Amino acid sequence: MQVKQAFKMAVKSIKGNRFRSFLTMLGIIIGVASVIVLVALINGFSSDMSESFSTLGTELITVNITGRSADNQVAVDEMIEVLDSSENLAYCSPQVNISVTAKADNENVSTTAFGVNEDYTSIKGYQLNEGRMLQYGDTKNRLKVAVIGTYIADTLFSGKSPIGKSIKLNAESYEIVGVLEEKADSSEGSDDDIVLIPYSAASRLTRNSTISSYLFNASSSTSVEAGINDIQAFLNTKFTSSDYYRISSAAESLEQVNSLTSTLTLVLVGVASISLLVGGIGIMNIMLVSVSERTKEIGIRKSLGGRYRDILTQFVIEAGLTSAMGGVAGIFLGIILAYIASGLLGMTVKISLLSVAVSFSVSVGIGILFGYSPARKAARLSPIEALRYS
Repeated sequence: MQVKQAFKMAVKSIKGNRFRSFLTMLGIIIGVASVIVLVALINGFSSDMSESFSTLGTELITVNITGRSADNQVAVDEMIEVLDSSENLAYCSPQVNISVTAKADNENVSTTAFGVNEDYTSIKGYQLNEGRMLQYGDTKNRLKVAVIGTYIADTLFSGKSPIGKSIKLNAESYEIVGVLEEKADSSEGSDDDIVLIPYSAASRLTRNSTISSYLFNASSSTSVEAGINDIQAFLNTKFTSSDYYRISSAAESLEQVNSLTSTLTLVLVGVASISLLVGGIGIMNIMLVSVSERTKEIGIRKSLGGRYRDILTQFVIEAGLTSAMGGVAGIFLGIILAYIASGLLGMTVKISLLSVAVSFSVSVGIGILFGYSPARKAARLSPIEALRYS
């Protein structure tokens, strides 16, 4: 029997039992669709995280001093010296975070003020909309000046230019010297909900002269590790143990996220693949039923010269075709569900051609694997016993 003829007979058999064939394919359809949906959403999540880190800049290095005693402190000037002496570092800024109530006239809003220096906007990639950025003289002279984001400007000044006007931060008055360009959507909690003031003024606002957080920018993405080593070498001269400080980088965090999502992908795909296994078992059961129903037909074919290989080929192709059809249906269902889930969850979706190809190949392979045993049973039937079957 030619493969083409066996294929035609398989199609005829599937059409003759459409509902049963659909139920047989159901496990394969669910399995393939599940794999495609999960991989698409995880890839989308990973892409979103990578974009978020790239917005921050993969050159970003964060240093936190955890020691609190007088002997476990680092002066701002010392950290600036590390910057000046290292060719692997481009910028350095202290960072003092303060939860404040910002008030102008009769409007007020709760936000976060960041005590920083003139390098901070370069580290974070902020651009200026109007006015000026913080300058070295502002921090040196502890001037009460502020640069605000568009959310603060819109909320407190109703779209009017705030340059030269005053804003009160926890009842202390600051002059607005600049407004940053919009980075997000000028909404509460976004990158536009921000107030920048000199770190020297922020220390006075918090009544704490100790600064324990610093941001560095490596000179390039390839200099991050070398920059961390330079910072670490200095801190090791200041502290007896690395427990007194913590250094992290955006690139390191991104690598951890990618590692986590890769592991999560394997776990979820493994769980979804159980459906493929169940689908394979379903195919085997239905093929066994099909062999029983067509025993007499098999006997007739073998008595007319049908060989073991012909019968085996016929049933294996039927099993493979059933799983292939289920795989194709699962691919379309998975793509549709991925985009629906993306819209409902507000996530990016990225269809992986590899996951589509692998899930389809596995579905066909499982169909052939689980269909082989019933096919072999059919091919080994004795013509006389098959003809006697009623």
